[in-house]
Amino acid sequence: MMSQLNEFIQGIPSETKRNDAIELLKILEEESGYMPYLSGSIVGFGSYHYKYDSGREGDSFVVAFSPRKANIAIYIMPGFSTFEEQLKRLGKHKTGKSCLYINKLKDVDISTLRQIISESVNIMQTRYTCSAQPD
Repeated sequence: MMSQLNEFIQGIPSETKRNDAIELLKILEEESGYMPYLSGSIVGFGSYHYKYDSGREGDSFVVAFSPRKANIAIYIMPGFSTFEEQLKRLGKHKTGKSCLYINKLKDVDISTLRQIISESVNIMQTRYTCSAQPD
């Protein structure tokens, strides 16, 4: 699995994005306490099982990132409602429902990014039973 992940990272065409992905691997592993795994084009850390009121259920990562062509998406699963102050200090970014989009790591304050990641993992671990990675 790790060789597949390494191949994926080394296959990122942009040197800047590739180096940022290597740094994000380290940051997310340190802040989440989970080992990385590859799921399509997403590098996930940890796993949790969700079940909606509608009956739909499944498994997802606790935190993750994806080095996309346009930007890097960092998946902050609880969303951003509790991170308004941190987002003001973060630097250049955009957000979606659970995605934090950055162009490159140099655009953001790394300690603030680490704080957002760490707190989001804590929120997920409070809400769900989380495990190392899906089987």
